[in-house]
Amino acid sequence: MYNVDLNVDMGESFGVYKLGTDEAILDYVTSANIACGFHAGDPATMRQTVKMALDKNVGIGVHPGLQDLIGFGRRIMSISPQEAYDLVVYQIGALNAFVQAEGGVLQHVKPHGALFNMAAKNVGLAEAIAEAVYRVNPELVLFGLAGSELVKAGRKLGLRTASEVFSDRTYQEDGTLTPRSMANALIKEQEVAVNQVIRMVKEGTVTSIQGTDVAIKADTICIHGDGEHAVEFAKYIRQALEENAITVNKISSIL
Repeated sequence: MYNVDLNVDMGESFGVYKLGTDEAILDYVTSANIACGFHAGDPATMRQTVKMALDKNVGIGVHPGLQDLIGFGRRIMSISPQEAYDLVVYQIGALNAFVQAEGGVLQHVKPHGALFNMAAKNVGLAEAIAEAVYRVNPELVLFGLAGSELVKAGRKLGLRTASEVFSDRTYQEDGTLTPRSMANALIKEQEVAVNQVIRMVKEGTVTSIQGTDVAIKADTICIHGDGEHAVEFAKYIRQALEENAITVNKISSIL
């Protein structure tokens, strides 16, 4: 039997602009990564997104990003491991306060955007982020790119880690994601994206843009909540997974 978590980045707007989309997509995912005000989001959006996720029994995760609203946290910034540690601790604390206030329990931490990609390769940043998570709450699950330094750092500390794969992104032959600056970074055809995901879950491989097969571990699948057809795709991929005998559960129920 195959089991996998389906996660989505959300709460990445201001006020009530995108809450309708976020609420609808929660019907199909099992874990939600909520922005904490650094790359996107604000206190009101955080509170409302937390409440929606709890109402639909979706696991709640912190989505800490670089302090870069203009660049949506996707621009590479030169930060030290200490700075990475501080910004992750800060954002975990902020979201956890809302989760506790609504009577919930925090499930995981998944860095956002450039911070996520930097920590996939940079050992110092990866260890700092893992340390931040461990010191705040060693029961939290740390999400990281499958095969990344972040996953290794979390395991080294004894954290539960979830190897994450992406439904709508292409891969390089070293297992990293194709940079968004490249024309072929995104997969826009739903069927192609779903076929890639099913193969990653069932066969443990993904074909890179160079044409080589890369070994990959899929504990959790990321979909993005900011796409034009985000809700439609979430429904499509959830149905496709279940039709292919892949059970979708919260990561806390799998690990």
